[in-house]
Amino acid sequence: MAAYLYILECGDGSFYVGSTRNLELRVAQHCSGHGAAYTRRRQPVRLVYSCEFGSIDEAYAMEKRVQGWSRAKRQALIDGDFDLIRRLARKPGFD
Repeated sequence: MAAYLYILECGDGSFYVGSTRNLELRVAQHCSGHGAAYTRRRQPVRLVYSCEFGSIDEAYAMEKRVQGWSRAKRQALIDGDFDLIRRLARKPGFD
């Protein structure tokens, strides 16, 4: 069953990263204030990125990975700038 990684941009400019089996329903829940407590306090929210995976386990694993990323790296993912993602992933001094 398909599942999704998604990123919402909150009213305060922060990003919320989640995963779900039903993207449309989950985004509607966040927008109506019935999603996560984080997004409830930061309305309005809007979907800025989503990616489909083959299973919820894969989507959840990527969610956890992206949650550990910097804001700049998340923005690069949203923008589809995979070269920048790779550059941001490098440790300083190891170029």
